[in-house]
Amino acid sequence: MEAARKLLLQNKAWAQERTLNDPSYFSRHAQIQTPEFLWIGCSDSRIPANEVTGTEPGEIFVHRNIANLVVHTDLNLLSVLQYAVHVLKVKHVIVCGHYGCGGVKAAMTNGNFGLLNKWLRNIKDTYRLHRDELEAIEDLDARADRLTELNVQEQVLNLAKTSIIQQAWKETQRPLLLGWVYHIENGALDQVCQIDHTYELDPIYRYIS
Repeated sequence: MEAARKLLLQNKAWAQERTLNDPSYFSRHAQIQTPEFLWIGCSDSRIPANEVTGTEPGEIFVHRNIANLVVHTDLNLLSVLQYAVHVLKVKHVIVCGHYGCGGVKAAMTNGNFGLLNKWLRNIKDTYRLHRDELEAIEDLDARADRLTELNVQEQVLNLAKTSIIQQAWKETQRPLLLGWVYHIENGALDQVCQIDHTYELDPIYRYIS
């Protein structure tokens, strides 16, 4: 309980400091949010989207889950995506993974993680698709880093497979889909892939409307 109370006290100090430095800070943000970006990131507590991108509240819309997955049956993710793209009209959707991801490393093993098995199966599918490349990498940490990159690429492709993105591309040629990876050891972001409305998606995934 003491730890939670400490958070409340820190919140009060933070709010007071913000108001002191900028009296209209909260009233300005309370009126409307017009983010340009949707961030789909990992739930890892070391990667706060606003801080690593240097953005202010209202500039980036955020969804996080274990290993930054875009799963076609995840109604939570799809609801966030639809709201961000069709209501907030974001111009960019970023899938951001990170090196040293526990979810990625767990998916590389044969461990039984209970309910989590169903979620990690999506990463195992990516491993299977790229097995030859991955297993040519002898160092397991380096292999996990490469799987992290490939996982981000697959999740960006999964975004392109949704009717939500395809409809937006047809109507407005946005958003741009970006795949990034974060280095926990130094705070740097690297881009690993990019897809826009000109991307030639496999015809089996296209929706006609």
